[in-house]
Amino acid sequence: TFYNYTKYTPQFKTIAAGEYHSMALTNNGNVAVWGGNRWGQRDVPVGLNNVVSIAAGLLHSMALQNNGTVVVWGDNSEDQRDNKPDGLNNVVSIAAGSFHSMALKNDGTVIVWGSNSEDQRDVLDGLNNVVSIAAGAWHSMALKNDGTVRVWGSNSHGQLAVPAGLNNVVAIAAGGYHSMALKNDGTVHVWGDNRVGQRDNKPDGLNNVVSIAAGSFHSMALKNDGTVIVWGSNSEDQRVVPAGLNNVVSIAAGHLHSMALKNDGTVVIWGDNTYGQRDDIPSGLITRVP
Repeated sequence: TFYNYTKYTPQFKTIAAGEYHSMALTNNGNVAVWGGNRWGQRDVPVGLNNVVSIAAGLLHSMALQNNGTVVVWGDNSEDQRDNKPDGLNNVVSIAAGSFHSMALKNDGTVIVWGSNSEDQRDVLDGLNNVVSIAAGAWHSMALKNDGTVRVWGSNSHGQLAVPAGLNNVVAIAAGGYHSMALKNDGTVHVWGDNRVGQRDNKPDGLNNVVSIAAGSFHSMALKNDGTVIVWGSNSEDQRVVPAGLNNVVSIAAGHLHSMALKNDGTVVIWGDNTYGQRDDIPSGLITRVP
């Protein structure tokens, strides 16, 4: 079962998926969150606006405003919300792990705060010229402007073991215990945990990929024809792409659910709905389309 959602005006610009919550950013810079709220990850701060990017962690939510500042709400058990380091300004990108938060500054440097149980907060010495970041459950990733990837934190399932010779990377994604990279030739490389095939069980037709996303135990790819491919865990049907899904422009992977944003501003969600992350939509913001 899956549902389509549409916001009348304005439409969605991008999406993000946490463990049990879902997020969407509208074209006018407002944030909508639905699903689990045990730790307040759904309670968007009053007055939050001018948002240009969002990220969803295990139990916390993040927003990047157009002035380069970062707003975090939800769980703070590991200081991933409030203990922001000095110098957290001029931010251009954000990422959220299980209990840590990441920010990429406009000078190509990375700042991480929150849990450091697996050294996921200890940015590699000399790391610079970064153009993209990603946060897994207990590890952190950075893509440099030369197309190479750096990873630090937990290596419990080989998620730090970047394949030898991996280059020409244009995008990265971090799952629960696995890591992903998209090369400029449209091919996808995955390393780390493979307990449910999220690394090696790549479906046929996995080419011409333009975007990737990683859930706790599943992997997603968006192709240049607007279709989506998912592999790995299917415990909650998060791998079962809705029939006829096309014209997709963005994807996101949560713990056990999957999201796709279409070019008409419609969000399609499938997989787990334990906490309403699939259909518990904020009143007055989004209307379910039968």
